Amino acid sequence: MIRALTAVLILWSMAGCHSGPPPDMDPVHITIPSGASFRQVVDTLETRGLVGAPLFFRIYARMKGAETQVRSGSYALVPGTAWSEILRDLTEGRVLTRTVTIPEGFRLTQIAPRISEITGLDVDTVLAAILADSVEVRWGVPGPGLEGFLFPESYWIAQGSPLDSVLSAMVSQYKAFWTPERVATREALGMTEQEVVTLASVVQAEARMESEMPVIASVYHNRLARGQLLQADPTVLYALGGYRARLLYAAMDSVADHPYNTYTQPGLPPGPIGSPGQRALDATLNPAQTGFYYFMARTDGSHIFAETLTEHNRNVARLRPEWERFRQEQASQRQPKGSQGGAPKGP
Repeated sequence: MIRALTAVLILWSMAGCHSGPPPDMDPVHITIPSGASFRQVVDTLETRGLVGAPLFFRIYARMKGAETQVRSGSYALVPGTAWSEILRDLTEGRVLTRTVTIPEGFRLTQIAPRISEITGLDVDTVLAAILADSVEVRWGVPGPGLEGFLFPESYWIAQGSPLDSVLSAMVSQYKAFWTPERVATREALGMTEQEVVTLASVVQAEARMESEMPVIASVYHNRLARGQLLQADPTVLYALGGYRARLLYAAMDSVADHPYNTYTQPGLPPGPIGSPGQRALDATLNPAQTGFYYFMARTDGSHIFAETLTEHNRNVARLRPEWERFRQEQASQRQPKGSQGGAPKGP
């Protein structure tokens, strides 16, 4: 009886009846793999200097009913921490988290490496999952695919999280955007959810200044209402496979029959060309009321808008010297000798 009481007293003492770890002690990072036995967990804790009496620790954990409650993941534990606190962290899943930021306008091919880093999966595995056929059905988004539906935001995610958990967080954030008020606005516009996200992704790609988003959105709404070709350069770049410093007519002609080439195909492209953020989506739902049908980019990222093609052509001619100077500066300061660069072609 005395021995039993003595053992219990020892266990409780080691479990937490002390002043805690030294304040300057650095945390030790450990990873508990999925499916690890409690004995394996304790072996890891002992090896990393977090637990000095593994047998007593296992007995204490059994007394607390914690043996089967340990959650997998990555943890930061400080040597000298009370057993009770160690078990609390392990059973409550207080894992290490890190910020994963998805910038507005990112495409799936750009998002995949960031998901890869947090999940530990290679990029090709992530791409195969997010580009799979009919993946939009599984996640309950309009599609096609997940392009445009992994919401751009900063997420706190545990290192080593399953891919499905990461995708669920991003898709859930997208779905949370669609409040009843926004749904009502969309319906009043006579647009489907897919159409709004698709157009917003174009607005996102075109706009360099948030203040211009509603005006740029108005241009595309006006073109669609009149049955005019959208003629959005970012959709052609999407068809070509990515960014180019200068969009040449020869490149445009090479994808003339591509469904995302809005210079040759009427209406909206089949789906989003990237992940639009909240500001681009709201601008698309609430475009400015303008008579603009054209716009031309300036070298500072702003745009000049026009109501007629004649006016637009004048703007293009007026801005040509500005773009020529810009091209020369870029060629001399940043680009390798012999490379091509310059202004993107205006809509």
